[in-house]
Amino acid sequence: MRSLSERASFWTAGAVVALALWTSACPTMIYPLYQTDWGVTSTTVAWIFAAYPIALIPVLVVFGDLSDHIGRRAAMLLGLAAELVGVLLFVLARDVTWLLIGRAFMGLGVGLSLSPASVAMVEFSAPGAEKRAGAIGTAVSAFGIALAMLVGGGLSEYAPYPLRLTFVVLAVVILVVAFFALGLPRHTPDEDSSRWRIRAIVIPRGNRGIFAAGSIAFASSFVLGSLVLPLGAKIAHQLAGSDNALVTGALLSVFALSIAATALLAKRLDIWTTVIFGAVFSAGAVWLFVVTGVTHSVVVFFLASACAGIGYAFDFAGGLTILNRYAAAHHRASMVSGGYLVGYLSQGIGAPALGAIVTARGLMTGLFTGAIAFSVVFAVSLVGALTVSRSLRHAVPAERSLETAAAEQG
Repeated sequence: MRSLSERASFWTAGAVVALALWTSACPTMIYPLYQTDWGVTSTTVAWIFAAYPIALIPVLVVFGDLSDHIGRRAAMLLGLAAELVGVLLFVLARDVTWLLIGRAFMGLGVGLSLSPASVAMVEFSAPGAEKRAGAIGTAVSAFGIALAMLVGGGLSEYAPYPLRLTFVVLAVVILVVAFFALGLPRHTPDEDSSRWRIRAIVIPRGNRGIFAAGSIAFASSFVLGSLVLPLGAKIAHQLAGSDNALVTGALLSVFALSIAATALLAKRLDIWTTVIFGAVFSAGAVWLFVVTGVTHSVVVFFLASACAGIGYAFDFAGGLTILNRYAAAHHRASMVSGGYLVGYLSQGIGAPALGAIVTARGLMTGLFTGAIAFSVVFAVSLVGALTVSRSLRHAVPAERSLETAAAEQG
């Protein structure tokens, strides 16, 4: 196949990012059907959701820097193949075991493809356009989530085979994107020429404070996802009174649309301002979901979804830009993979814990407990951003003083 241009390569990598998020969220609108048709509990739904990050975490640990050695294209194609297997298992599923294995393959696929695709978007951008690539990466991620909500909601409400058709559509899209990915360059200049071997994710010693701030911001977005994606449709139905899957999907797609709109704003803001806004809006979102349960208001649920999208976008864009901008070129994929590792670890712990509380104590108790716990994560992100940005502001004048002294001595 003929090689794609740099611009086409950028958007193909973006499509891989969008597919990763579509794949991660694809069962969201189908979870209530598994509960009604198959009789599964909220705890089981949470574990089906969590099988994805649980499988993804070891992939990030073992293969976090794989694309730095074998090339972005090869890593993305491996990931797309695993995503396809996972989606087809959902098409053929006969019981929960199939779903758990399918989610594990989805996690494997996203773990292999998402970080290389995010890095490729930076590498196929003009020099100095890291923030633009981060903002567009966030926007296409939102597009993937919105497709999961709208396609899943519409097909499950109005089309035949509601448990399966949405996954058939996704499988076809994965095949189309994989075809275009075959035209990506085999290698890029920033890759490591040494032979790949299994090793831990490498975080450069001088960047560990930066990594902590970026990865906690990442974790904030994934923590929000552990509430909205497995429980969003249930909250809309039980607490906000939505009985139509397409309407519920549209309400939840506000989450994704807010992500996309906010991503365009985020690229105009200072990185640390972005992270601070993320913490504030994320905390506001989880408490608005609690208020939804108290008021049983669709309007409040709409506001909660919008606020969650805004917080998610600021958290995700801020974290991704920090990790891309401050990473050494040969450690960029590893550093981004480390950020995803922290994010998915938080999600893999948060979702089952929240699901267990909802099953044992009810949806409102689960939401209230989650709001308290998640607000702590957002507060840590806020403090981390303020602390690291302050240290950087102090470091820059010191570096300039050294440069001036060296010039005078010269």
